[in-house]
Amino acid sequence: MSEPASISTSIASRYASAVFDLAKDGNAIAALESDIDSIDAALAGSAELNALINSPLYSREEQATAISAIAAKMGLSEIFANTLSLLAQKRRLFVLPHLLSSLRALLAEEKGEVTADVISAKALTKTQSDKLAKTLSAKIGKDVKINATVDDALIGGLVVKVGSKMIDTSIASKLSALQNTMKEVG
Repeated sequence: MSEPASISTSIASRYASAVFDLAKDGNAIAALESDIDSIDAALAGSAELNALINSPLYSREEQATAISAIAAKMGLSEIFANTLSLLAQKRRLFVLPHLLSSLRALLAEEKGEVTADVISAKALTKTQSDKLAKTLSAKIGKDVKINATVDDALIGGLVVKVGSKMIDTSIASKLSALQNTMKEVG
């Protein structure tokens, strides 16, 4: 992990811990989860919002005013809106993506869930996704939430990553292994 990324992750994890504790104490976990989904979707769909949180061209006041207006327009909970305002005042809005990741991890831990990142050659059907989640859940002993993406370069099969464990059953990796074996033999 690069130094700036580790600094961002460190800052974000401290804020995430505080926000999570506040939400838990206030019985506002569901609202926090909704806020995370809303902000995550907004970040994914808005180049302007990404520019606002990352650009040094905006002053503290401009960031604080804009983020407060965004929070109000989105109907975010008081806890999360105040956190965003605090991040803007401290010029730390750049950690927002890391904050969302940290909060998702805390929420998953609270629920006894784990996220499996699944890359497949073609989109998984609902039935396939459910069956994979059930199989992984039986192996891990926790509820598994599937985060599926498609990469047609895999040709076929799956790459499944849960925590630090990775299972690669893709045809592309098998071909690569075969190619390496042939190089060693030849």
